[in-house]
Amino acid sequence: MSPALVATPASPQSKMSITNEHPVESQYQKGVKHLYEIGIRRVPRKYILPVSERPNQTHWKTHTTDGSLQLPVIDLSGLHGPRRSQVVRSLASACENYGFFQVVSHGLPNEVISNMMDVTKRFFELPSAEREKYMSADMSKPVRYGTSFNQLKDSVFCWRDFLKLVCNPLEDVLSHWPSSPMDLRGLAVTYAKETKFLYLMILEAILESLGLTTTKNTTADTDDQILSELKDGSQQMFLNFYPPCPEPDLTFGLRSHSDFGILTLLLQDEVAGLQIKHQGRWLAVEPIPGSFVVNVGDQLEIFSNGRYKSVLHRVVVNSSMSRISVASLHSLPSQSAVRPAEKLINQTNPRRYRDTDIAAFLHHIKSCDYQEKGVLESRKLT
Repeated sequence: MSPALVATPASPQSKMSITNEHPVESQYQKGVKHLYEIGIRRVPRKYILPVSERPNQTHWKTHTTDGSLQLPVIDLSGLHGPRRSQVVRSLASACENYGFFQVVSHGLPNEVISNMMDVTKRFFELPSAEREKYMSADMSKPVRYGTSFNQLKDSVFCWRDFLKLVCNPLEDVLSHWPSSPMDLRGLAVTYAKETKFLYLMILEAILESLGLTTTKNTTADTDDQILSELKDGSQQMFLNFYPPCPEPDLTFGLRSHSDFGILTLLLQDEVAGLQIKHQGRWLAVEPIPGSFVVNVGDQLEIFSNGRYKSVLHRVVVNSSMSRISVASLHSLPSQSAVRPAEKLINQTNPRRYRDTDIAAFLHHIKSCDYQEKGVLESRKLT
């Protein structure tokens, strides 16, 4: 696992060159890595949340004894033997009660994981001019270096930079991926393929847990087209970098949100930052080296007719250490629609969601200021 980047103070000359906040305000669109590199000592106004929404407010704090949450940890090696039914039940319990879980013994080679973390680190260590070749506020671009979440609409920015890589079809997008570091394309392709295989393995078990398959790769009475779309949907990777923040109590790395897709597979370094909302409280997720954090997305909540919940989560930052993560988001194709599986609807469990065009999800994300679960809430039937 790649070590975290330790904060290196900017030179006195670079700090002295920033005499007031206005020059920094004019540069926020370049990203927080740029702001860190020029040696800011105060968080620019664009990143400061209203007082009631800041991390240091009582109702936002964690409430566990040690400030961390041990998510369900699922050993996926059991899917390939007589323990499969037990693992499937564990997945069902995790999706129902947490919306998040961690997987170990998942089959991804350690070398693939460490290489991806290393090349992510090296990308964000590139000179600012090299990274900015891919900077764009256009959320529809298949390859995009960006900051915050929605640069065009967010009224308050988040303390995060990212590189977005659309992964399918690879033959169409690969030539647009960054060519520096020189090995980024090759390592990221390998990682994308491996995480897609892992996603499909977990998805098959989740479908089985819902009663929509009987045994592995054998469909029960359900909508074959929807199942095919679930398996053959889109994949995006987000390489995330959260630099040290001079005033971490004023902002978030990512504000509270749910993921719009089916499942997200998150690889993270050893620096804590991810928090989930569990039973009304914000709890920090303890990193487990070599594991993946997996969470239910909005599309799976709809497909499961509300049995499995997408859960609000956020990222906090700190003043001394940077944090790196790689998120692999899997969703239905943009031309598809998601609806509750017919087999899950009956008199005791009526339909809870309207059919939802995936394009509507994407349009909402692009066109609106920050909202936690706005699209999903709008699709619920009363």
